Amino acid sequence: MAETESKKEGYVYSSYGDEKYLRHVVASVHTLRRYDKKRPIALFCSTKHAQILDENGLSNIFDEIGLLADKNQSITGFKHNVHNFMPYSRNLYLDSDMVWCKDPDPLWRKLSSYAFTISGNHIADNFFGGPKGIGIVADVILQRRKRTLKKFGLTYLNRVQTGMIYSADNNLAQKVCETATEYLSKREETHFRSRKNEKGRTQESCEWSLGMAMAKLRVPILPWLNGHESPQLDYIDDYTSHDKDYHNVQCTLYNDRFVYDFKATRPVWLRNLLISVFSLVPGKGDYMEVTPYCLHFGWYHQKKSFYEFSERVWEMETDSKRVKL
Repeated sequence: MAETESKKEGYVYSSYGDEKYLRHVVASVHTLRRYDKKRPIALFCSTKHAQILDENGLSNIFDEIGLLADKNQSITGFKHNVHNFMPYSRNLYLDSDMVWCKDPDPLWRKLSSYAFTISGNHIADNFFGGPKGIGIVADVILQRRKRTLKKFGLTYLNRVQTGMIYSADNNLAQKVCETATEYLSKREETHFRSRKNEKGRTQESCEWSLGMAMAKLRVPILPWLNGHESPQLDYIDDYTSHDKDYHNVQCTLYNDRFVYDFKATRPVWLRNLLISVFSLVPGKGDYMEVTPYCLHFGWYHQKKSFYEFSERVWEMETDSKRVKL
């Protein structure tokens, strides 16, 4: 890859709030640099996080560091405004709780065909933006999802996973973001629930509003579940094998999306029972062992091993800086 090309393509992280999120970014960058040592990495962060990096001698792991205004220090504040944070011609925005598992060059080649995209599925399941428990039954019976689509003139709803956003067109990015912001302001007119009602969540979700915006503007998604070329997969302990520091990662990916969606079902015996029953249908039980480009620790109850990894990386990085000093 030519040097000039590497400067056109770059990674973008954001960091604010508790210091642990900054440590997560450092851990993610640590894994990224195993495979990509050329493309630049930008961080947009709070003043506090920039100071912490400087105090620990870690500022130079980023090629650019920009400060976030208070209004942008939230999920929607940043992701609904990515058009204001485009340091490169082609930008790949990443969540902090992402571990890189292989060379991203083929992924960049795929991304080059998009002007703007977000990883996801073309069809959102009933749980997307809705209640995660028994309350979903009422949504289905009352057809609340269908009523939302009809009210806003949509014929489908994307299920986007914003741990990975790509933008190479500032104008299109702005249109998507502004449309998503408008939809979020009308949440009471939709069937979507506030993410703040979920355990462990303190910030509003950006995903259903971005999903609606992409559908409205006919912007294609980057297929999330794509076999061996999956851009990212969720970390689920029973579905993921790996060494302590994630040098070698294998994820179980059921070929049938309906069966794969059982992955978060608890208790485990119920999940196994459902998979066994549906696997009686030829093809439903087929699965692959794949290595995604990124392993995403997005599930609240599945983050423990990543927390431990990020602390090890932080200690290693800061210790190495002290030795050099």
